[in-house]
Amino acid sequence: VQLQASGGGLVQAGGSLRLSCAASGRTFSRYVMGWFRQAPGKEREFVAAIRWGSGSTYYADSVKGRFTISRDSAKNEVYLQMNSLKPEDTAVYYCAVGRDPTVVAVAYDYWGQGTLVTVSS
Repeated sequence: VQLQASGGGLVQAGGSLRLSCAASGRTFSRYVMGWFRQAPGKEREFVAAIRWGSGSTYYADSVKGRFTISRDSAKNEVYLQMNSLKPEDTAVYYCAVGRDPTVVAVAYDYWGQGTLVTVSS
């Protein structure tokens, strides 16, 4: 399994970014794709997840109402639309594949390389 995250960058507070994660290597219909983030000096934290088959979505309270996770099954891609960004959203964002939409990072089996999001105040 290979995961390629992209779309990070520098944005002002209140702005938007869309992250993409291209997945390959297997059929993902029975899996969950998650987004996590890790800020300097902090542990990796759950952001959002989506069941590839049903499209059911899950969000951390800190991003609910601002971020939207979606997938394009035909392209094997998952997206994280991030709106109303705040400086505290600054982190390296990782996509990951797992079997359940858990917030526990170690439960995910495969990880992408991460993409840096920096939100300036």
